[in-house]
Amino acid sequence: MEALKKSFTEHVKSLQIEIIEQMKKIDPSLKLNKDLWNRKDKNGDDGGGGITCALSGDIFENAGVNTSIVHGLMDPSFGKQILKESNSDGEQKEYRMWASGISLILHPRNPRVPTVHANFRMIQVNDKFWFGGGADLTPYYPYEEDFRHFHEIWKKACGDDYPKMKEVCDNYFVNKHRNNEMRGIGGIFFDHLNSGDTKADFEQVVYLSNHFIESYFPIAEKRVIEKYTSEDEEFQLHRRGRYVEFNLLHDRGTTFGLKTNGRTDSILISLPARCKFSYAYKPPVGSIHEKMMENYFPKDW
Repeated sequence: MEALKKSFTEHVKSLQIEIIEQMKKIDPSLKLNKDLWNRKDKNGDDGGGGITCALSGDIFENAGVNTSIVHGLMDPSFGKQILKESNSDGEQKEYRMWASGISLILHPRNPRVPTVHANFRMIQVNDKFWFGGGADLTPYYPYEEDFRHFHEIWKKACGDDYPKMKEVCDNYFVNKHRNNEMRGIGGIFFDHLNSGDTKADFEQVVYLSNHFIESYFPIAEKRVIEKYTSEDEEFQLHRRGRYVEFNLLHDRGTTFGLKTNGRTDSILISLPARCKFSYAYKPPVGSIHEKMMENYFPKDW
């Protein structure tokens, strides 16, 4: 098990470097702020840390490609919540966690290029191990061929697991307070993956994570040269506002990071540099952006 934990950490660090290199190919102006951070656990002891890579350029307005390996004692109430234990179970019990993973969010400047998010992680709390992660796309322009490309790559990677992982994604990245409107057009998502064969689960998650580059960068490369209008940008900024709403109100990863004494700036790097809120916003009737709104609900891509 210790060998698998070490291998997973090495993998996500390698993938972090590879993804940033792909970004630089599209955006030579990209500036990288690489930040190594450390944390304390519940008792103030060494709790690990991570590598935050904050990026910005002409193409990618702001982005974060982060890895972390954290460990140590947890707050018992959150430990019980994570393991889904009742309040009466082991009131004096200690909860010790270990987690390693990669988390990324890319916010392109051009509204014709979609925002993308992905994360892949391995987690241990006491003697329980599991994996989680996925990838989802948030476009602002109705290029359905791009949506199909994204889903086809993940369908190929996931095989028979794709329908379930897609359904979980469709039901998770949702602003339930906005009439169940999705923040994007979905992708795949899975959590608490534990088949009983940790090595097989490890290999599956590494295999899936290696498909991220193929799923997204061909879309970005194709759309980045397109001209866009002020109306396109207006719509993008409003949809980014919906993105913020989800991340702050509903995202479990944000909650996990904050409740385990993660580094706040590294957690909230998922937020866009710019967004907009207007009361009761709706795109103009008959516009291409009104058409785009039809795609923020589950569809078979």
